Amino acid sequence: MKRVTVRNLLISLLVLSLLSLTGCWSSKEIEDLGLVVGTSLDLDTQEESREESAGQAGGPPRRDRITITNQFVTAETTGKGTKNASSQPKAYNNVSETGDAILPTLRNMILRIEKRAFAEHSKVIIIGGDLARALDLQKILDFFIREQEMRPSCLLLSAQNRASQTLDSKKPMEVPAFKLVEMTHGHGRTTKILPPATLTKIEGKLHSGTSFLLQNVVSSANGDIKFEGAAVIEGKTRKLRGFLNEKELEGLTWITGEGKGGLVKSVDKKTGEPIIYEVLSMKSKIKPRVDGNTISFKIEIESEGRIAEHWVVSEKTIETDFLKRAEKAAEEEVERLVEHVLDKIQHEYKTDVAGFGNKLRIAYPHVWKAVKKDWDQTFSEVPIRYEVNLTIKDYGTADE
Repeated sequence: MKRVTVRNLLISLLVLSLLSLTGCWSSKEIEDLGLVVGTSLDLDTQEESREESAGQAGGPPRRDRITITNQFVTAETTGKGTKNASSQPKAYNNVSETGDAILPTLRNMILRIEKRAFAEHSKVIIIGGDLARALDLQKILDFFIREQEMRPSCLLLSAQNRASQTLDSKKPMEVPAFKLVEMTHGHGRTTKILPPATLTKIEGKLHSGTSFLLQNVVSSANGDIKFEGAAVIEGKTRKLRGFLNEKELEGLTWITGEGKGGLVKSVDKKTGEPIIYEVLSMKSKIKPRVDGNTISFKIEIESEGRIAEHWVVSEKTIETDFLKRAEKAAEEEVERLVEHVLDKIQHEYKTDVAGFGNKLRIAYPHVWKAVKKDWDQTFSEVPIRYEVNLTIKDYGTADE
């Protein structure tokens, strides 16, 4: 009888515990939230705002002002629509505010929106080129790194012009922030897209003073967005140094060996016809060498791939002579890409965004300790050799 009583008591306690879990004191109703899915940051260029920020005579000095645009997705934007596409409301709502610090500017949005802004589902932050040139990126991102609602996996992108333009779309059902995230997944099929740069990764680079790249996105006049090259962020100043175009980004990807796929378009010297080499695997070794006070590097690039397309209809792809010509043509094209981007980052930008310094640190820690303070300047002067070996493993069966 005693056992039954104890068992009944335990069951009763369990039921009461479950009942207490049916509600949560900190729960947030989705209808009451404005979900922030993307944020753009731009340098304010309106003279009126700049004059206002200067204040009265004798006041604090003028500070650069930042225009922040939050892209909201609410129950209204996602749950309501019409069958007529021309009159269908947008699936998002962009709200902009301007100020000289991030958090007060965001709080001022409360004066313009009826929903409680909720950033736990934020996917991407885009930084405009003018802002990245003017201000230290660590200062710009300090709030987002500290904010508990922001996910460390939030992506960071750059925009060569106005970042806010990349959060606009003329397609009613398209949410630009979601589209940008989906576009980064193309990294595995092209050398023109960088591996995704998250807040966590960038925070580490900012604290270490390491130069790095951010995927660049541009917006066309008709509202389309496209990935186009990369922004070069200088480690010492944590500011934008310049941009790499698509070809230069391809060359840098070959140097780092971080590409998972992609194409190399070359020309057959015998016929003048194009040959397309598709990357199946890619790897690169950056080997530092120290001889006295002289630092040098050698890059060893290897790849296996296939002939994905060729216009040399007079010859069969299985013939050894043609395969050798195709490999040589692709190797020479990769060499051109590597040579061009090395000249850009070494002699024009004088910024190591390929990880040469890290390789030196690992192989020669004592040497690195002596040069790390002014590494970008040292990097601009070191000789770099490279060797490219591409192997065609698959040539298809169409013309056997």
